[in-house]
Amino acid sequence: MEDTLKTAFADALGIEKETITDTLTYNTIDEWDSIAHMTLIGEIEDVFEIMLDTDDIIDMSSFAKAKEIVAKYLGQ
Repeated sequence: MEDTLKTAFADALGIEKETITDTLTYNTIDEWDSIAHMTLIGEIEDVFEIMLDTDDIIDMSSFAKAKEIVAKYLGQ
């Protein structure tokens, strides 16, 4: 799941997969702004075939938090 999520981040944000770590957070890189956040949400929903609720979209402020949120939807 983590590798697939890294790929989704890399594709949505246009960054290198190797730069994605748990410490990557919203608005700490130019590529992850509010517009890119919605692109990222769409990518995650498509890749994992889930529909995130509004609270989870707002709470997704880092790669670490994204892992936690996606795991919840996948029942992990």
